[in-house]
This record gives sequence, C-alpha cells and structure tokens, in this order.
Amino acid sequence: MFSFKEIAQVMGGMLVQHTGEYPVQHLVTDSRKIANAASSVFFAIRGEFHDGHQYLSELYAAGVRQFVVEDASGIMDLTSYPQANVLLVSDSIQAMQRLAAYHRRKFSIPVVGITGSNAKTIVKEWLSQLLSVSERVVKSPRSYNSQIGVPLSVWQMNESHTIGVFEAGISQPDEMEHLASVLQPTLGVFTNLGSAHDEGFTSQTQKLHEKLKLFAHVTQLIYCADQPVVRETIQAEGLPGFAWSTQEHPAAQVQLKVLEMHHGKTKVRFRYRGNGQDLTLPFADEASLENALHCLAVLLYLGVKPEELGSRFERLMPVAMRLERKEAINGCYVIDDTYNNDLAGLRIALDVLGQQARRGRKTLIVSDLLEAGLEEHALYQQVAQEITARGVDRVIGIGDIITRHQDFFPKGSEFYLGTDSFLGQLRSETFRQETILVKGARVFHFEKIVAALQQQVHGTMLEVNLDALVHNLNYYRAKVPAPTKIMVMVKAFAYGAGAYEIANLLQFHRVDYLAVAYADEGISLREHGITLPIMVMNPSPDSFLKMQQYNLEPEIYSSDLLHRFLDYFPQKSPKTPPIHLKLDTGMHRLGFDAEELEEALAVLDQMPHVRVQSVFSHLAGADEALYNDFTQEQITQFQQMATRVEKELGYSVTKHILNSAGIVRFGEEAAFDMVRLGIGLYGIESAGQEQSSLQTVGQLKTTVSQVKSVKAGETVGYSRRGVAAQDKYTATIAIGYADGYDRRFGNGVGEVLINGQRAPIIGNVCMDMCMVDVTGLDVRAGDEVLVFGEGLPLTELAARIGTIPYELLTNVSTRVKRVFFNE
Repeated sequence: MFSFKEIAQVMGGMLVQHTGEYPVQHLVTDSRKIANAASSVFFAIRGEFHDGHQYLSELYAAGVRQFVVEDASGIMDLTSYPQANVLLVSDSIQAMQRLAAYHRRKFSIPVVGITGSNAKTIVKEWLSQLLSVSERVVKSPRSYNSQIGVPLSVWQMNESHTIGVFEAGISQPDEMEHLASVLQPTLGVFTNLGSAHDEGFTSQTQKLHEKLKLFAHVTQLIYCADQPVVRETIQAEGLPGFAWSTQEHPAAQVQLKVLEMHHGKTKVRFRYRGNGQDLTLPFADEASLENALHCLAVLLYLGVKPEELGSRFERLMPVAMRLERKEAINGCYVIDDTYNNDLAGLRIALDVLGQQARRGRKTLIVSDLLEAGLEEHALYQQVAQEITARGVDRVIGIGDIITRHQDFFPKGSEFYLGTDSFLGQLRSETFRQETILVKGARVFHFEKIVAALQQQVHGTMLEVNLDALVHNLNYYRAKVPAPTKIMVMVKAFAYGAGAYEIANLLQFHRVDYLAVAYADEGISLREHGITLPIMVMNPSPDSFLKMQQYNLEPEIYSSDLLHRFLDYFPQKSPKTPPIHLKLDTGMHRLGFDAEELEEALAVLDQMPHVRVQSVFSHLAGADEALYNDFTQEQITQFQQMATRVEKELGYSVTKHILNSAGIVRFGEEAAFDMVRLGIGLYGIESAGQEQSSLQTVGQLKTTVSQVKSVKAGETVGYSRRGVAAQDKYTATIAIGYADGYDRRFGNGVGEVLINGQRAPIIGNVCMDMCMVDVTGLDVRAGDEVLVFGEGLPLTELAARIGTIPYELLTNVSTRVKRVFFNE
C-alpha cells in the first residue's frame, strides 16, 4: 500500500499541503463515484465539459482527504481543508499515468496489450476467459481503454495475478506513448485496421503507425497476416511479428483453414510448428471467427497444449457488451449486467446501482466471481466490503464459492448453490419496489433471472443508448459558454424514450433544470427520486397544490393564469413556488406580449412573496437560415423585455430563449443564462437533419414471427391491399399501430431492416403486426428487425409520411419495452 508522500514523489508537482497519512487504495476521477472516501485519492481533471476542481469541497465533506489538483486556486482557501493532503501538478491525467506506470513496474508478470480499430474489448474478454483456466488474470474492466481508463485498469494489479490483459484505444496522435508507458506490454495483439476514429488522423496509415507505438518493446506482436497494410507496416517497423493466416501467407507462423460453418459453429484446421489439428469454435460469423483466431494465436504462442484448446474454446461465450436497465415486476427496476463477474466489473456495476435515484431498497443478486485473480478468502472479504461501502440493502449470492464465504456478508443475506435453485423458490412477491442489480458470470445463466423479473415480455423494444445521450448532451454543452445552465425537456415520457431513466442520467450529469409539460409528469419524477428543479410548462390551477407539495415550478404565460396563481397563493401563503414567465416574442402560441407584460409586472410588484425564477421565450424559426432576421428580432425583443422584468422586480432572473436548433446556430451570441435542450439530445436536430456529430440514441426493434410463401395473384393483409404481382416470400413482424407504428407506412411506404437489408411493408399495417416483403432475402423466424435507428433514420421515415421525427418518437407505445444500456 502506498502513502501519499510516496505517490507525490512519483507524480511530481508540488506538495502544497500534507496533514497526515491515509491509505492510498482507490484512484478516483469522478466526484459522483466515491465508495471508500478514506482510502481514495481524487484527481481533479479539467476536461472539455467538466472541471473536477468545482467539486473539491463536496468531496471533502464526503470524507475524501487526498487530492491531486491542477490549480491550487481551485480549492480556494486551504484552511477550509484542514485535514487534506494536496498535490499540485500541471496535468492530473499525466500524473495519474505516471503513478500507474510506477505501480506496473512493481510486477514482472506477462502483460498482453491489445489495440486496433475494432474488437479490442471482445478479444480482451475472450482471452481472459481462455487464460483464466490456468492463470490469475487481471484485465481492463469493460472498455476501459482511454487515457484515464488504462491507468485505472493497471492500478488493479496485485501480487496474486499471474498475467495481465489490457486494451488501449486512441483517437488522435501522440496519445499511445502515454498508454504504452503505463501498460508496458510484453506481448501485443493488433486486432484490425478500420475506419473508427479516422477523423482524428490525417490518414489510416498515420493512425496505424500511432497505434503500433504500443508495441515498441514487446517480445512478440500477434496479428493477422491477411491484412496487407498491417503486415507490411509491422515488417517495415521491425516489430517482432507472430502472425496467423487463413490465406496461406508465408509470413504467418500459424496457418489456418476454415473447414465448415454449421449450426452456429466453425470447424477450423490449424498448423503450427509442423503439427496440425482440428478445432471447433462456437461461432459462425466472420467477425467472431477473426476475434477467436487472434485468441488462438495467443494461446499457441504462450504454449497452451494443443489438446487443451478444444475444451477451452468450447466454453467460450459471446460477450454482452452493455449494461442494461429494464422495468420489472411489482414496481421494481432491474440493472442487467450478466456480462462477466470480476471485482472491477462488480465495482462499476455497484456504482451504477448507487446512481439510481429511485426510492426503495437496493438489491444485489451476484454469482461467484470467476475471473478475479485473487485467493478466495481475500476476494470475498473484499467483495463484502465493497457491497457494504455502497449501501446495498439486500444481497443474494448464487454459487458454491460465494456460499462458502457467506459469513463475510451482511446479516440477512441469502445464498443459493445455483441459479435453478434460486428460481425454484422465486415468487412474484419476493421483490417489490426495489432496484435490483443482477451481476453474474455468464456460466450462471443469469439471463433466466432477468427474464423472470422483467415486467414486459413483448418482443418489440425501444433500445436507448445512454452513452450516446451523454455524448449528445456534451455536444450541446460545448456550443455555449461555460457558465451557461442547461434545461432539458423530458416531457412526453422524454420524447418517448423513458422519463425517469433519462432524468436520472441527466441528474447524474449535473444538468441544471428539467422541464415537463404537465404537473403529473413532474410528480412521477419526484416519486422516483429526481431532485433537480423542474419547470411545468402547462400548469393548470387544479395542480397548484400538488406543485407546491412536490416542489415543482409553474410556467406562467398569461394574465389569467397569473391571477389564478396569486389567488391560490396569497401574500401570506407559505412555500409559494417560484414561477417562470413566458414571453411572446413572435411564436404567438403562449406568453406575455410587451403590453401584457407591463400589467403582469405591476401585479408582481405588489406580490414580493412570488419569486420569478426565470423569463424565457421560444424561437419560431431557429432551425432555418431563411428566418435568421426574424430570429434576431426575437432575440433583441426578448433581451429588451427581460431587462424590463429585472428593472421592475429589482433582482436578476435567469434568462433563456434558445432551443436545440438555437443552441447550434446562435449559442455563442444568445445563450443568455440558460438554454433549453430538447429533440437534439436524442440525436436529431429540429430542422429534421441528423447531424454527423450527434449519435443515435433510440433504436426500435422487433422480431420476425413467421415467414410465408405467397403465390402470384394472392393478397396479403386486411382489405387485400397487398397484392403479389409474382411469387413472393413475406415475413410477419411483431409490431403494429398499437405499438405506435403508423398505418401510413403500409403498402410499400415504409421499410424495415432485417439482417442489414431493407424490406418494404406489404399490405396494411395491423394492430399488433405487419408484413414485409422479404423475397430474395435470407430471413427466418426469430430474426431481429430494425424499425428505426442506425441505417434507417427517423428523419427519412418521417419524410415518407409527411411528418416530423418528434411524432414518430413520441408515438412509440408504452406497451413497448424500453431497454436502457451503456456500453
């Protein structure tokens, strides 16, 4: 265990305050993820969208006593931190990298470093599975391959590990040297060269050279010789290559031949050092085959006996790359992380559990940890400590190993030897109004538990990518000056995406305000634990009491509504909610015009107990350059009216006028104090053009129920509207207008994607299903169908039926299951 003085010497910089020694165990970069404050060191990082120095006082109050900062003035007066150890450095990320590199040098074990354009995480996970049979493996948790993720991964190494498997990713030049100094790999794996992150480099050749810097000192670099550019560059740089090939390339030490692909498996024959052998891999797609062959080459190079390979690869399982959140029975909420179960992955999942604002107890269902690389006794003692530190209310352990160590866990914890024994006693009343983290190694088949707990079993689902949503949030944050506040629209079930889940994520990422259309929407968020300020855009007088009770803030847009508000909250009324004044600058929908505003201000002048929190207006044509002059007129008029409000009231109020399109086009000049982010958060500009810098958040998917052959002259669907001009094959898919799939998509107007190929709707859309023409396509019952998302954008579909993406998003029925995930 390190001392702060020791790590200060390693990282360099200036030790501006040292008040005592605390254990240094956890490196923390996110102020929202503190589980063990007393043994944590917080690195204050100044990034593009956040500045960690803003949260030092909050962390100190939470018990953190060790800080690495880039700005001594960022912690203000050191007398406010009398027990803190503070190290001042020029760059917190580089300081952490130096510390992790120092830690790495203490271990002489082999370390596999993996990079490439794609599949880094899958190859890392599979290698870890394959090696854990005979090794104690330490690996990157999830996809921790960034400038911050790599040092945090390496920091996990301890004396019990016998091999490390880490991934490294870069997005621009001069990054890999830093990661190479941290990882210090002894063996390298280059997966492939593709288009990912091309925008950060002048060419793919430059990107390849930059990535290969990871392998400057490896004993061998494993790669596929069938990639000419990769092969030639590795040879030109003089790197020690250990290659495999399916094309009999002479540079390859391992020669492979695909014998057959059948029933989801691939039989290959490989030759290595003059010996040949057949091997069956449990995959039949090209990408998985390539990833598995990288792993095979690593095992051969490391000397795994050929006779052991079959049994190791037989147990290899697909990697579920994401953590999902789902509604569950009896008002519960499931966090599904049936991905793997090592200690680092468990910590990350426990952080996600802790971030949930929902009321009710927090429950953990956890299996044996099979890839932890620690001695059993020490491992489960540490697991129990992590669980206790994060305030988990209920623990259910499954597996014989965790059961043997149940004495470490809190009183009242339950233990079962296997998944089936747990399911055998499960009753619907077992769980009620709680958030349940399901975290298990794949061999335990915890997907059965998730299936038993899920509320909806409808095969149609709206997948919501929370990572993409955060990316889009940060994209808009970058468009306005740093002090500008952000209000996010979560009305209409967060544009159909799911109000609580989106609101909870926004709360975690510290947006300033939420906005809903009606009080009921705000009440629901409050009942689920959302504490952010919430503006109600269309309040009714009969909701004023509820708004007071649930700390909601009404928009006041007319003299009539203002008087009714004041009738409800007279001068002596306690806890009068603050209000938001809507100004009409040209939209002519709701709001006070200049004359009406004068009257309202005269009334408010007599009602000092009413606080005007903000004044705002709405741009009518911010999404089109055609209306730039009109938009400028609105902005000017708003500024004049807002100035009048502040002068009359005698205090400053928050001012906002920009919507999503306005943020992009006028963010630098008219951000005022706050902006309002709506449809853009979900990856769509309100102009109807999907921006290349935005990411798709929602994807609507369903499945094929049946495939049928239809003879020429026959018809498909109600009213016999779908006429087969020739022999056809049709697929019935499990989505209809009751799910929100518009009837206007019928009869060839709409299309879906099945196995990456477009299939037009044939006949009328039914209530619960519709039919598509799959003639010439390889389609089977159970295949996944993309209704909208990547490859089939909402903007295109909306244009086909003469509407806008808003309508298609908000029309997705509540009976459609929402699945929220992080990569």
